[in-house]
Amino acid sequence: MIGSGHSRLLKILHIDPERNWGGGEAQVLGLLTYLAERGHGIDLLTHPRGRLFEKAQTLGIRTLPLVVWNDLDLRPVPALRRLIHRERYDIVHLHTKRAHALSLWLPRGAGSPKYVVTRRMDYPERAGWYTHHLYCRRVDGVIAVSSPILSSLAEAGVMRERIRVIHSGVDAEKFKPSPAATRARHDPPVIGSMAVLEERKGHRVLLEAARLLKAQGHRAKYFLAGEGSLRKELQTLAQRLGLADDVRFFGFVSDPASFLSEIDIFALPSLYEGLGVAALEAMAAGKPVVVSRVGGLAEIVRDSDNGLLVTPGNSTELAGALAKLLNDPSLACQLVVNAAERVKSFTMTQMAQKNEAYYHELLAE
Repeated sequence: MIGSGHSRLLKILHIDPERNWGGGEAQVLGLLTYLAERGHGIDLLTHPRGRLFEKAQTLGIRTLPLVVWNDLDLRPVPALRRLIHRERYDIVHLHTKRAHALSLWLPRGAGSPKYVVTRRMDYPERAGWYTHHLYCRRVDGVIAVSSPILSSLAEAGVMRERIRVIHSGVDAEKFKPSPAATRARHDPPVIGSMAVLEERKGHRVLLEAARLLKAQGHRAKYFLAGEGSLRKELQTLAQRLGLADDVRFFGFVSDPASFLSEIDIFALPSLYEGLGVAALEAMAAGKPVVVSRVGGLAEIVRDSDNGLLVTPGNSTELAGALAKLLNDPSLACQLVVNAAERVKSFTMTQMAQKNEAYYHELLAE
């Protein structure tokens, strides 16, 4: 098989109980699409009212409902154990923290599948028996979407040999701009961000930077795509900072490529970030990016080469980086050219092929 060196078709159960969760959802869908096209037997357990449930069904993937309220919700466990015993899967792939918690109760031993968990967040894990049991006893392999996540897990006591770094990917062709769009620039320029409206994404920092830029005489608009618990609070903050006419909240956008075509500069001032798929999408869309020097973002972006890196939480530094791009179109253009080359190392196909190869490696052990 391409990318794996194996010809055996596998039967794989994917578990993702989240209803909607942005970039991670797109990664799961991309992986499912690739594996189904390769001929593997794919089943998916996910939230029945989530976007992933609907999209997977359109691909012809057997999709079963799963609702898990929190890490302690054990109601689905008996049915899930029966499903795994009956279907005799080769691999069970757990895609979220809640899915991983379920592994504590799933069948192990002879005749059981290999269990894989993907870790997408760079929050530090606490070292101790629970982390060791969850990562070193209840699953057979851990996929970290960036090297900083691997390091964080290793510091918490997870054995490095159990962790494989497989970067998330994007379908660059979906975001590729036309030559005319690459040359165009809005007046006033538009600075955009695409992220769930939660504290870890640093929207407050972006709004503070917008206030500083306005005080310095920079005319700009700000487009924020994403939903989350902080929406009303951020709208209030924008008004308080005198930005009510400058900031537009788009909510969830179903077509990221279309949204990115409406902006000139992409900003992602995250406080924590596993990898930063939205930044990759912006790079693929031909937009210069300014991101925080955290997690996988610092792995994607090489400062002053294919983007600009700033200190997380520092609105003054963020404003300075954005001003640099507003004032120097030639710099922005060079960053875009280099970013297009960088994105080639983070494709959806490469990500899916490496997952497939890892499945076979685990089964061969």
